Amino acid sequence: MPSKSLDYSMNLTRQRAEEVFDRVLKYSTADETEATVSSSSYALTRFANNTIHQNVAEENSWLSVRLVSEGRLARASTNKFDEASIRQLCENALALAKLQAPDPTLLPMPGPQTYRALDRFYNETAQLTPQTRAETVAQVVERAEKDGLTAAGVFASGASAFGLFNSRGMKAYHEETMSEFSVTMMGNSSSGWAKKTAPYWMELEPLELAERAAQKALASSEPREIEPGRYTVILEPSAMLDLLGFMIFDFSGQAVNEQRSCFTGRVGQKVFGDNISLRDDVFHPLQTGAPYDGEGIPRQRVPIVEKGEVKNLVYARQTAHKLGVQPTGHGFPLPNEYAEAPMNIVMDGDRSSVDDMIKSTEHGLLVTRFWYIREVDPYKKILTGMTRDGTFWIEDGQVKQGVRNLRFNQSLVDMLNNVEMMSPPQRTAGEESFEMVVPAAKIREFNFASTTKY
Repeated sequence: MPSKSLDYSMNLTRQRAEEVFDRVLKYSTADETEATVSSSSYALTRFANNTIHQNVAEENSWLSVRLVSEGRLARASTNKFDEASIRQLCENALALAKLQAPDPTLLPMPGPQTYRALDRFYNETAQLTPQTRAETVAQVVERAEKDGLTAAGVFASGASAFGLFNSRGMKAYHEETMSEFSVTMMGNSSSGWAKKTAPYWMELEPLELAERAAQKALASSEPREIEPGRYTVILEPSAMLDLLGFMIFDFSGQAVNEQRSCFTGRVGQKVFGDNISLRDDVFHPLQTGAPYDGEGIPRQRVPIVEKGEVKNLVYARQTAHKLGVQPTGHGFPLPNEYAEAPMNIVMDGDRSSVDDMIKSTEHGLLVTRFWYIREVDPYKKILTGMTRDGTFWIEDGQVKQGVRNLRFNQSLVDMLNNVEMMSPPQRTAGEESFEMVVPAAKIREFNFASTTKY
């Protein structure tokens, strides 16, 4: 008879995850055993040329087992949950471990932990139907056609659940939902873009995003070319986010210790302007994610930058042990090459609106977002990239017209010393980095190196 299989559909619960782990323990003969049991569902409606051209949905579950045997570490994964497959998975992981060299820095797995509950699961998002997504897209297309624009974008939603358990008694479990709406409106000579993500899909406000993208496309039509140079810029939150994302791994304790970070030798020093403060805060109401890291260590709020001073770094268990500090709950699942990073960034803002910033600007540029960003100098944190989907010339406190896209070469350290005004922070999505809570900002002396022809 075939071996009995556990139910691993999106009905994964803490109890079912623990049942899977019990079977892992049944077949693991390693000194220490850890298991991640995960399940997800994801549905997407994609549209282009004012027509839906793709609607897909998938469900997936997987089991990842990390074993430690005589100081040797290995991990193996499967998406099969029957007894024979779980037994084979444990045997494979143990065989892999025996092929590894002993790791003298490897710590014992953590024991039981206490977590603060985070409620980020919404049935309305988990049960969002293709019909609702299609009807929403139809309204967005109608808005595009009203002004002769062409709409393209994505409306997606999903749910995930994941448990993390080990043989020392640690038990962690979290579930959440996520939704995304992204739209680009294209005219003959211009485009506009808007995007938002949220655990509760009704917060997306797709029609408002479509209107914003349409207005940007219309306002930036027939863009003119301007000379490259240093300009005052107003970066909308998505533009800020995609730049800040390139600095996140520099706040790693391991990166600083190995002198790979732009903050090497600068922790405890003032690096940015007085108005720059950043923290990592998974508990912020606009954030998402689990209250524990890849090893099950509770995440802590960490003030990273306070009034321009690099105040603290984040630490995984192994980095913390090596440096004689406490772990902050920011490690990735082992084994990995990155150690740790702050993944729930919140940047303090101020009370100014984007309109306030525009009115205060004699000459400058308004930037919707960047794309194709690349790092030029990791220690000076110089990035290059291009503006996209709505770049505007500001004159005498008013947006005058669209301009052709520009390529920038800019140090993030210098940029964060030149911030003059900020808006209240908001949950923000981009294309080059993960979601953060960040403000829009007015920045002086932003360096544009060259122009483009579109």
